[in-house]
Amino acid sequence: MTNAEPLPTLLIIPTGIGCNVGGYAGDAIPAARLLASASGCLITHPNVMNGGSLYWPDNCIQYVEGYSLNLFASGEVFLKPVRQQKVGLLLDAGLESDLKKRHLQVADGCVASLGLDIGPVMTTEKAIQINLKKGMSGSSWGNIEEPDVLLRAAEKLKQAGATAIAVVTRFPDESDELETKLYRQGHGVDIIAGVEAVISHFLVKHLLIPCAHAPGLAPLPIDYDLDPRTSGEEIGYTFLQSVLVGLSRAPDLIYKSEMKVKENTLFQVNTFLSNRDLGAVVVPQGALGGEAVLSCIERFIPLIIVSNQGVLNVSSTKMRLDSLSGNRDKNILYAENYIEAAGLITALRHAINVKSLRRPIDCLKQLNDE
Repeated sequence: MTNAEPLPTLLIIPTGIGCNVGGYAGDAIPAARLLASASGCLITHPNVMNGGSLYWPDNCIQYVEGYSLNLFASGEVFLKPVRQQKVGLLLDAGLESDLKKRHLQVADGCVASLGLDIGPVMTTEKAIQINLKKGMSGSSWGNIEEPDVLLRAAEKLKQAGATAIAVVTRFPDESDELETKLYRQGHGVDIIAGVEAVISHFLVKHLLIPCAHAPGLAPLPIDYDLDPRTSGEEIGYTFLQSVLVGLSRAPDLIYKSEMKVKENTLFQVNTFLSNRDLGAVVVPQGALGGEAVLSCIERFIPLIIVSNQGVLNVSSTKMRLDSLSGNRDKNILYAENYIEAAGLITALRHAINVKSLRRPIDCLKQLNDE
């Protein structure tokens, strides 16, 4: 069999909902690598790929922030793969001098050791001030007290030539000691993840360039009961490394309206990715209510629902997906884990009828004229 064309696949594991896979420090990276290999083109978001001090660049993976991912899935934004972004670094004035220096050293190290294009660097005019909160569902969220301060600094970075922005804000230390302890031991929700998404969504909405966030926190004392899934956040002074690596190759975001230009300038349109190119979307059972997932369901894009427990319970049953008929029903697939999901993607990519792989195989039914 000849190599099949890539099957662009969307992998979503929502932030701050405590999924068994993807609820911790980059613990979904192995799943992403597997799905990227199966599909030949994986589109996913920072929650999946950010591993604190650990990261894994892959030419088959497109690193797309969650808000822009929603715009992409709905058809409002195209993705344009790039060789390299110029990553501006935005630092919160609330960072202490030593903590600020640690983040600058990470950026210098990424230039010297990884060859990334980083800069300019800017510090906000005053502290941003982050509040951490938890919803009734158990998911994490929060708010920014000084959003205008954050946005002004980000706009200056863009005007100075940054094509992507990594932002570091000072987060409160030990806002909930019990919650932090549970998370470090693999039993809780990442209490800071929800507001991280708020920050990046806010910046992308206003700037429409790739943005991602790394929290500024004081180092925690060593924990001898640490869950391996949180280790990427424990072995360094900052979480910035994986953010800079991800943003360095994040695709440009092109509004659909920008594509409506004269025909003689559209010769590069085949280098863009649109939602029409999507061959599958992979999402945890219980997290099916997101905007990107709903857009894919509406467009009959095959939905692979993976058993990956989190605190949300927006399931296929509650969404009544099991009662769909016709083409929609054929596009709903289930997987016990991401290994099975990779098998389903491989079947779709190579045009193998999934029914032919299951037993028993039902006989074909003949249509009768009524």
